[in-house]
Amino acid sequence: MATIKESAEAYVPPTTLNITDLESVSVDIQTKVETFERKDPKEGEEPTFTVETFEVEGEKYRLPASVKKQLQQQIEARPELKMFKVTKVGTGFNTEYTVIPL
Repeated sequence: MATIKESAEAYVPPTTLNITDLESVSVDIQTKVETFERKDPKEGEEPTFTVETFEVEGEKYRLPASVKKQLQQQIEARPELKMFKVTKVGTGFNTEYTVIPL
């Protein structure tokens, strides 16, 4: 049994990684939509937001909508596509993703 101090020192807050953190991704991975509370919603902003996520080896990853849009085009051009990877440039709302078929 741990003390409160030991528990606090060992605590790692839950995080959602980004799809770009993976070397490759299968097109057959199941996704789910999750709803989160905004920490400090601005005036006129919804208090919650949704994110599409998937899990790989117990870790949760975010699937940006722009990645889905690009992947849709890749699959239309190459229906047999099974694996891909994603790179990114920029941060925050200025992030641009590139889907690379493998």
